Amino acid sequence: MGRYTALGDSYASGVGAGRNDPSSGDCLRSENNYPNQWAFRHPDWVLRDVTCSGATIADVREKQLYAVNEETNLVTVTVGGNDAQFASVAEACLTKDDSYCKTATQWMSHYAKNQMVEELSALYTDIKARAPRALVLVFGYPRVIAENGSCAAPIDLSADKRADMNALADALAEGTLAATTKAGVYFVDMREHFNGHEACSDDPWIHGVDPIDRTVTFHPNLDGHAKGYGEKFSATWG
Repeated sequence: MGRYTALGDSYASGVGAGRNDPSSGDCLRSENNYPNQWAFRHPDWVLRDVTCSGATIADVREKQLYAVNEETNLVTVTVGGNDAQFASVAEACLTKDDSYCKTATQWMSHYAKNQMVEELSALYTDIKARAPRALVLVFGYPRVIAENGSCAAPIDLSADKRADMNALADALAEGTLAATTKAGVYFVDMREHFNGHEACSDDPWIHGVDPIDRTVTFHPNLDGHAKGYGEKFSATWG
């Protein structure tokens, strides 16, 4: 019997994947999220899912690490996007001009490739200390919007804005990779796997702007967790 603990933010908790567990409250944990996708395929493993929408690096350390201990065999983590203020940057790009979007994405990209590296590597080191025998897999973020796809209203993003937003996604991936290398854990890059399935593509695995439920905007949908994260998870480790 293996013991698996899932940590992280809304990309891990499954905001946008449907079938939220009512008992998770504001954490908005979905029964369709990628930890559950993997656990469903591995019934001999016990999943402890403490992922939570809105979680920052500090939140994972202070509110989720209690679920990791010496008996833990597998840990997955997706976090850092809220520290880089991705939701606020995306909102700025949707509502402000190209210049404002570029400034916002460049500022947060600098954070992601510098300060975030130290913060994440310290978190991963803490996870390893609590679960010295566990495999630690760090799942990154995909690029959220297609460079050339047609977007339905109310998305209005120029080619420059799309490129800037995807540059921030690249910075998050580069910073996370640097942190995993420093801490000695494994990085799972999601960008290539989601290529062609971003918001505004012909077969999106990521929600576009939802005027009714803005919380799901630029989050993976059910396919994003099943065909995206779930398939990549299984391909990476069983």
